Amino acid sequence: MATVIRLARFGAKKRPYYHVVVTDSRNARNSGNILATVGKYDPMLPRDNEKRVVLKVDEIKDWMAKGAKPSDRVYRFLAKAGLVAERVVPNQTKKNLQSEKTLQKIKDKQDKLAKIAEEQAAAEAAAKAAAEAPAAEESTEAPVAEEAAPVAE
Repeated sequence: MATVIRLARFGAKKRPYYHVVVTDSRNARNSGNILATVGKYDPMLPRDNEKRVVLKVDEIKDWMAKGAKPSDRVYRFLAKAGLVAERVVPNQTKKNLQSEKTLQKIKDKQDKLAKIAEEQAAAEAAAKAAAEAPAAEESTEAPVAEEAAPVAE
C-alpha cells in the first residue's frame, strides 16, 4: 500500500481548515479512510502565527520512515519545520524574459520621459530666472532725485 501525507479539507464554505493526514494514495481527499492525523493547517490565520501550521513531528518521522511520501504542500511545511531539505527551484529559461523588441520599447519610452522632464526643468529654470531678473534690476537702480523746480521770487 502506497501511503501519502496530505491535506484533508474541513471547515465551512470559504473558511477552510485542513488536517494533515496519512492515508492510502488511492483514497479520495476526504474519504474518511485515514491512517493517522499528524497535524493541522489553518490558512485563515496570519502567516507569522505559530498556530497556522501545527505538526506532530515524531509521528511524521515515523510515517516517513515507513515510506509515506508527502504531497507538495505538506513537503513545504516539512521543509519549513526542518524535517526535509527544501526543494531547489530550477533556473528559468529565457522564455520568462522580455523580448528584445519589448526591451527597446521600454528604453525608448524611458528616454522620451527623461527628455520631457529635462525640457520642463529647463523651462522652469528659465521662468524662474526671468522672474528674478526684473526684481534684481529694480533693487540695483538708485532712486532718481527729482529736480527741484526753480523757486520764483
